[in-house]
Amino acid sequence: MRIISGEWRGRKLKAPPGDTTRPTADRTRETLFSMLTSRLGSFEELSVLDLFAGSGALGLEALSRGAGRCMFVEQDRPAIDVLKGNIRLLGADARCEVRPSSALSLGPAIKPFDLVLLDPPYGTGAGAVALDKLGRLGWFAPSSWISVETSAKESLDVAGFDIDTERVVGKAKLTLLRPAASGSA
Repeated sequence: MRIISGEWRGRKLKAPPGDTTRPTADRTRETLFSMLTSRLGSFEELSVLDLFAGSGALGLEALSRGAGRCMFVEQDRPAIDVLKGNIRLLGADARCEVRPSSALSLGPAIKPFDLVLLDPPYGTGAGAVALDKLGRLGWFAPSSWISVETSAKESLDVAGFDIDTERVVGKAKLTLLRPAASGSA
């Protein structure tokens, strides 16, 4: 697993041991960030939220491309240890916050994030539940972009969000969402 582009391009990242955490494949991450770049133009100074963070590869990729800061949320202790190690390896401590908790146990947001990256366990519906709850708690602004990775066969339908696009990459499906214009998210 490596950083695809930006300041840390080509730098290798560690993955948590075992099969509790499923890191996003390089090819899938490359496709996701190509999709995001075509919509955002630039990642410069964006605030990023990486939910179900695992190794932190998604948030670290955003930081490598110029994002200003990233909050990583992960509950698995071995994954948190690897995540913190990857942050140290890249010297990114000043731009990162690691929250050792479940994405579903977060309280109200202090400020919404520009980009939210979710890579929940496949087949659990945890991504939809997190979107619904965090949308009600102010984690997303009307201008936020949200990415959810699911298995290719899963569908994602959450009230309060509009699907911008979906793309299947191998065994994964990437869905880009925006809070619905009605403001219910």
